[in-house]
Amino acid sequence: MQATSSLNSWQRSTARRILLAGGVIAYPTEAVWGLGCDPWDQAAVERILALKQRPVEKGMILVAASVDQIRFLLDPLPEALQQEAIRHWPGPVTCLLPDVNRQIPEWVRGQHDSIAVRVSDHSGVQALCNAAGMPLVSTSCNPAGRQPARYSWQVRRYFGPQLDYVVPGALGGNRKPSRIIDIVTGKQFR
Repeated sequence: MQATSSLNSWQRSTARRILLAGGVIAYPTEAVWGLGCDPWDQAAVERILALKQRPVEKGMILVAASVDQIRFLLDPLPEALQQEAIRHWPGPVTCLLPDVNRQIPEWVRGQHDSIAVRVSDHSGVQALCNAAGMPLVSTSCNPAGRQPARYSWQVRRYFGPQLDYVVPGALGGNRKPSRIIDIVTGKQFR
């Protein structure tokens, strides 16, 4: 179920400015609040990893507004694999895509040869990615070992002034995190 709230022009402009300046934001997604940044900004990604107390080796998810935003990852793949990924989007499915041309930095990819990608159907996430003009890092908003934030007050309790912007909005209708599917093997991880 898609969230009905979107961002006004001031919120989009603020998020864009902060993301392009290397900032870290919290924002509502389909099921929980997320932390996000520009995936090509190593310092920003490292800030998220430090906030979450998450090892870089685990890798992180990229979220996009549309298939076009991640087309550069799909184009090197065989047509059958492209179609396998596209059939799950937009929606609550994260696909593991082989990063055959090493286009995503290791500080996002972690120790993996593939990258986790979701094309969101959440209007606020779409607005953020469109405002930034790129897919964003998307990881649950919580320190390691704690429950992901489902309310903005939890976001503030976990991270408070360590964030550059808390994007207003509502969660989507999903109660569970996105499924993760390896498009090469078909294996489902959650």
